[in-house]
Amino acid sequence: MQTIETLEEFYRRHPVDNQKVFAENNTGQGHFNVFMRKPCMVRSPFSRRDFYKIALVIGNGKMHYTDKEVVVDRPALVFSSPSATSSWESDAGPQTGWFCLFTQAFIESGSPQIQDFPLFKAGGSHIVFLTESQQAFFSAVLRKMMEEMDSEYSGKYDLLRNYLRILMHEALKISPLNPVENNINAPARITNQFLELLERQFPIDSSGQYLKLKTANDFANCLAMHTNHLNRSVKETTGQTTSQHISARILKEAQALLKHTDWSIAQIAVGLGFEEPAYFTNFFKKHTGISPAISRLSNS
Repeated sequence: MQTIETLEEFYRRHPVDNQKVFAENNTGQGHFNVFMRKPCMVRSPFSRRDFYKIALVIGNGKMHYTDKEVVVDRPALVFSSPSATSSWESDAGPQTGWFCLFTQAFIESGSPQIQDFPLFKAGGSHIVFLTESQQAFFSAVLRKMMEEMDSEYSGKYDLLRNYLRILMHEALKISPLNPVENNINAPARITNQFLELLERQFPIDSSGQYLKLKTANDFANCLAMHTNHLNRSVKETTGQTTSQHISARILKEAQALLKHTDWSIAQIAVGLGFEEPAYFTNFFKKHTGISPAISRLSNS
């Protein structure tokens, strides 16, 4: 796992015409660009980025996330955001399609917050598989975006922003997401706040980073409520305790760090909030039945 990849680092990995490297809209409100996916790296770095990306993937491969792999064996839209660590691995065969990348400042000019868009939210679904007609529609939108990047139209970045919103909402219409419940009760609302706060702490991007919220009491204080009230709400809504959710998320991150980094067991332990490596080892063995060292060897 690397530190968060910046736009500058992305462009160094993908050399393009210098005139496009840092193309910004006429008012300087954020960054946008769109490219063909050809040629495509065999495997991209497993990391977070400080920008958003939407790719129309035509070609087989796998998306690797912190806790899962998704096989992409038919055309799909793939959404990447700063809240999710991921990597693309290409299979043999042609790789085509398009992708656009943009910053939060670009899309939020007069719009709701991008991090609340369901296909970008951490822990959610980020891939939408497409039918032949849907692939044709999204291909046409992305092709228009590429054409517009080269145009001299004075309002092209407003137009590109609108194309981007069309792309996002058309994808949301066909994605297998559950509708949001309008009449959510108080325990469910508190639970959502807790889970969102928990997820914000991850991933651990550097060995110098560490968890600040580690107990139910820590989260309750941050949410300005009594620990018992938080615990009752989470248990009522999910059937699991607050501590069980915290432990499960820490375990998921530990497995990702063991698999995708060369950090020592001690560095991982500190990053995950354990005072001693032995405490981390005991925690890991309790939940998985094997030591962190054995888990790392089994993934090598």
